[in-house]
Amino acid sequence: MTAMDDETSADATSGPCAGLRVLDFTTMISGPICTQILGDLGADIIKVEPPGGDLSRLSGAPFREPGFSGFFAQFNRNKRSIVLDLKQSEGREVAQRLGRAVDVVVENLRPGVADRLGIGYEALGSGNPGLIYVSINGFGSDGPYADLPAYDQVIQGLTGLMPEQGGAGTPALVQGGIADKSSGLTAANAVLAALLARARRPDGRGQRVEVAMLDAFASFALPESMMRRCFPPLESDGPASADFFRTWQTADGFVVGLIVQDHQFQALCRVLGRDDLAGDERFAPTLQRFANFQQLVPLLEAEIRRQPTAEFIERAREFGAPFTRVNDVDDFLADPQVEHRGTIVDEHDSRFDAPTRYLAPPMRFSESPASLRRHPPRLGEHTAEVLAEAGLTQAEISQLIERGAAR
Repeated sequence: MTAMDDETSADATSGPCAGLRVLDFTTMISGPICTQILGDLGADIIKVEPPGGDLSRLSGAPFREPGFSGFFAQFNRNKRSIVLDLKQSEGREVAQRLGRAVDVVVENLRPGVADRLGIGYEALGSGNPGLIYVSINGFGSDGPYADLPAYDQVIQGLTGLMPEQGGAGTPALVQGGIADKSSGLTAANAVLAALLARARRPDGRGQRVEVAMLDAFASFALPESMMRRCFPPLESDGPASADFFRTWQTADGFVVGLIVQDHQFQALCRVLGRDDLAGDERFAPTLQRFANFQQLVPLLEAEIRRQPTAEFIERAREFGAPFTRVNDVDDFLADPQVEHRGTIVDEHDSRFDAPTRYLAPPMRFSESPASLRRHPPRLGEHTAEVLAEAGLTQAEISQLIERGAAR
């Protein structure tokens, strides 16, 4: 992975998407995580913000300075920020000019809003036939919910996972914007697939891609739940996945692991010194263990609760039982494997003479490494630079700024 030293390293672009230009009209999470992935892969991301900025700048303390939050920083590295007021004709004209010179446009507005702002697929694609235009929205562009507002919590509630997360208690949200993030990952995959399709077309024509959060999160979250509904009208009376995917209390903490396969269960029995359970006909064959899992749980709970966490994990690794301690985030950051891999990196930001901590790009390429080239931008930090690259004169840029169409 190539890392940033300061802003002077921003031109040292590497990655499999180097040379790709992306116009980013997104806010908050679903769109920004999509374009950040492309930026990590080497694409030049031009983040177009309204005069007030991406709303994520104002939430997610702590703040490095007003309008520069930790929330914003985690989803907007490797981007250049420009400010355009798309409610003004001059701002729309500049956006359309930029749209004719990029490979990809990503927006996460409600259906119809991009068209009203003059940045829809027809407006931008008419002058750029190779354009890949990605719309991320809540429910898709048609259907009874198309015009409804969609947020992560709304999608989670609709999709059906919350009762399973809550178990026998109150339905529970997955914390951390999981519907937004899974939609952003889906959109990034869609961009790369559409680029491949364009490269294979003799005419090099692009296309519009739609990613509805409803579809993306359902695809991401529900395969396990769909197992029991896979072959209608057949149904299973066996335990649900939540019975197996659980934590276990130790003498001084919690551990988590898997005992679905026979060798996993046998290894755990050796860890606990309970070889008798491994040979018990109620639990020995996989299907019998599934059917009688509720009888097995209290036996295992009693044994694991006697074990100090560190000793249990040491024996689990010795015998090949796939268990680990339940970390909090600070434990994870200090984990020796995390440190060895460089999963978390601290990069000096010369603008503040201080470090910023990032999650490193998770993909490792042998020939075209992903990179951290740019710190998250201040609002409008690159407006003049990007507009000059688009061919506007300094006088034209100054006029746009004076009129409030740019900043």
